Amino acid sequence: MNTPRTLAATALASILLVFCAPLPASAAPGDDTGTGAEIAYRTIPGHGGADLAAMVITPTGYDGPRPLLVMPAAWSTSNLLYVGAAHRLAYESGYQVISYTSRGFWDSGGEVEVAGPEDVADARAVIDWALRETDADPERVGMAGISYGAGISLLTAAADDRVRAVGAMSGWADLAESIYANGTISYQAVELLLTSAKITGRPGDALQEMEEEYRKGNVQPALELSPERSVATKLDALNASGPAIMIGHAWNDGIFPPGHLTDFYSAYSGPKRLMLSAGDHATREAFGAFGLPNETWESLTRWFNHHLRGIDNGIAAEDPVRVEPNNGDGWTSYPDWDAVSAAETTLHLGEPERSWSDWRYTGGLEAEPSTGWDYRVRSGIGTTAESGTLLLRGALQQFADIPTGVALPLVDRRRAGVWTGEPYTGGVRISGSPRAHLTVTPTDAEQSLYVYLYAVNKHGTGSLVTHKPYTLRDAEPGQPTSVDVELEPVVWDVPDGHRLALVVDTRDARYTDESDLGERVSFGSPESDPSRLIVPTA
Repeated sequence: MNTPRTLAATALASILLVFCAPLPASAAPGDDTGTGAEIAYRTIPGHGGADLAAMVITPTGYDGPRPLLVMPAAWSTSNLLYVGAAHRLAYESGYQVISYTSRGFWDSGGEVEVAGPEDVADARAVIDWALRETDADPERVGMAGISYGAGISLLTAAADDRVRAVGAMSGWADLAESIYANGTISYQAVELLLTSAKITGRPGDALQEMEEEYRKGNVQPALELSPERSVATKLDALNASGPAIMIGHAWNDGIFPPGHLTDFYSAYSGPKRLMLSAGDHATREAFGAFGLPNETWESLTRWFNHHLRGIDNGIAAEDPVRVEPNNGDGWTSYPDWDAVSAAETTLHLGEPERSWSDWRYTGGLEAEPSTGWDYRVRSGIGTTAESGTLLLRGALQQFADIPTGVALPLVDRRRAGVWTGEPYTGGVRISGSPRAHLTVTPTDAEQSLYVYLYAVNKHGTGSLVTHKPYTLRDAEPGQPTSVDVELEPVVWDVPDGHRLALVVDTRDARYTDESDLGERVSFGSPESDPSRLIVPTA
C-alpha cells in the first residue's frame, strides 16, 4: 500500500512537471486569428479580502469586446497550470483568459475550502474584475478547469448565470460518491489530496476538521459538507440557466471515477458534450494544459468557439457522447449516454467447484440460474486481484497500453469468490456499466467487498476491465443480504477467444477496508433471487 510520503512525492512530481512546461510560441495569424497575446501577472481581489494570484492573458490585434474564459487552477497547482492552453486560446481565437490560483494554495490568499462557497464567490469576483478591468464581453463568459478547477467551474455556473459555457476535465459532480463510493473510503485518493494540500497550501478549518475526524475513522463531517460542494445537488439551478457544458474524463480516473459523471450528464438538460477515454486523473488533458496538441483541448476549443463566439464549426451537429475503448483506438459517437449500451447479457453465478480442467474452486457465469449453493471465504486478507495504484494504473493503460493484470489461477479461492464465463467467439465490446447482484452473508456488521471484472485468456491471464468497492454497513451477522453493485462504466474490447471473469474479495490497497481477520463472508444464490452479472455490450 502506498504511504502518504509516497503519495506526496507523486503530487510534487506532478506539480513540478506543470511548472517546468514551456509556453508555446505565438502562431502566425490566419484568417481568424489575432497577432499574438500578452501575459501579465495580476493580483485580483477575491471574496472576503483574499487576494488571488492570476495570470491575465490578453490577445492583441483584436477589435471590440472579447469572449472571457476564467480558469481556476487544479488542487495544489498554481495559475501557471493553464498558461500554455490559455496562450493558444488568446492568440488563436481571441479569448481574454484569466488563469488564477485557487484560494489557500501557493501565492493566493485565504485558506483551502474544498470548493466551498468561498471558492465560488472567488470565481464570481474574478469575472467581476475581468469585466471591469479588461475588454471582456459580459454576454460571452466561459469557465474551464481540470480537477478542482473543473468542480469550481461547474459550481460557479450553477450559481452565476453569466457563465454561458463550461469545460470540466477530470472533475466531479458528486463529491461524496467520488471519495466514499458505496460506503468505502478511497484511501489513496484521500491521502494524496490531504498531503498535497499541506505541502502546497493552507488548509481551512473545514478541511482540518474533516481530516481530524477522518483519522479517527469518522467520515461524517466530510459527508455533511459534500452536498454543498457537489453540482449534482444543484441541477435545478443549472438546468434553469442552461450553460453549454462539455465534460472530458478518463475511464480509470482514481480520484473521481466516471460513474457519477455519466449520471450527472444524463440528468442535465442543457447543451452538453461528453468525452470518455483511456487514462487516469488529469492524464488525458495535462499536456494540452501546457499548450501542446491535445484532443480534449481541441474539442473544448471548438466547443467554446461555437457557444461563445457563435462559429458554425459543426460541433452542434455531432453526436455529443464520444467514447474511446479503454484498451484500443478509435472514437465512437452516440446521441446520448444510454445509447452506449445496445444490449445486455445476464450471466448467472454458478457454484464454485473443482473440475478436471480447473483445480481451483471456480464458478461459472452461466446462461441459466444456478441456485441453492453457498461458498464461504475468509475476510481481511487480500488476493492478487487488485484495482491498481492510483494514477499509475490509468497512465500505464493510456500511454503504454499496459492494463492492470491478473493471473486467475493465483487468486486465492480461500479468500475470494471466482466465476468465469465461456470464451467469446469473435470477441465482444463491453460498453456501459456492468452490474453485479450478489447474496452475501457476513459474520460481522461491517464488511468490505471488492468486485472486479476481468477479461482473461485460456490460461487465466488477463486484464482488469472495471471494478467497484462495496462496504456493508450495519448488516446483521449471519443473515443473507442482497447487494447490488454497479461497476464503473467502461468501453473494453474483449479479444477473440477470451472470457470474462468475476472476482469478489475483501481487501484492496486503494481503499480503507472494513474487513477483519478471523471474519468470514459467504456468497450464495437463493432460488428466489439468483446471483447474477449483467454485462452491457455495444
